[in-house]
Amino acid sequence: MFKWQIFFPASILILWLSITLFSTWLPLHPEQITLSNILQPPSLIEWLGYDDLGRPILDRLAMGGKTSFLVAFWVILVSLTIGTLIGMISGWFGGYIDLVITRIIDIFLAFPGILLAIALSGLLGPGIENVVFALSVVGWVGFARLSRAQTLSLKQREHVQAALALGANSVRILRYHVLPLLVAPLIIEATFGIAGVVIAEAGLSFLGLGVQPPEASWGAMIRDGTSYMLVAPHMVLAPGIALLLVVLSVNLLGDRLRDKLHVKS
Repeated sequence: MFKWQIFFPASILILWLSITLFSTWLPLHPEQITLSNILQPPSLIEWLGYDDLGRPILDRLAMGGKTSFLVAFWVILVSLTIGTLIGMISGWFGGYIDLVITRIIDIFLAFPGILLAIALSGLLGPGIENVVFALSVVGWVGFARLSRAQTLSLKQREHVQAALALGANSVRILRYHVLPLLVAPLIIEATFGIAGVVIAEAGLSFLGLGVQPPEASWGAMIRDGTSYMLVAPHMVLAPGIALLLVVLSVNLLGDRLRDKLHVKS
């Protein structure tokens, strides 16, 4: 029998993934405007009600979940790949290479990540591709710091020293002797990174720098609903609760994975 700590976040994340994968075949009409349904509250016919344009909130919530998932997937993939590569190079070779990379990381850390993402999105313009690029520019730093620290520790291990003594080159050692031991901590870092990306994407969309209408985003839905908080609170509650559940589930799952894999914070 699954404990609730695993069952609850797993159920939310599986639902999130399922909506993303099968949204094309689901009978969703997120852009259908029905004037007679404007600001209608939740009912048995439409569980989450309608927005200020008469569009079904449940359908838009599903499409907003797809947007969040796609942004999180690509940002984490790009950040993980670039950050891990840079961190391994920095930790392995050391010297001036490590010094330069460390200073670059420090420069990025000197700015709050979300503010840098806002600045980049403002310069590049709105759009999902620009959001992915802006958040990737910010997101690689955490993976680089983690992989650098782990590489500095791992290169002193006996099996790595033995590979060096046998004449193995740096690429082979990093690929077969260092990278496999980085997988567990990188998975934990990526898990928590997903939650941060989902919140950041919602924040950028709330500011009008993310996904543009008529495409749906949880952040944009919350922004649209703030003008109708007193007469139609469901416009804010639905995407807000969805955002809360996804972020909470990702963090709970990350905690469980960290305990399971015995990875120290």
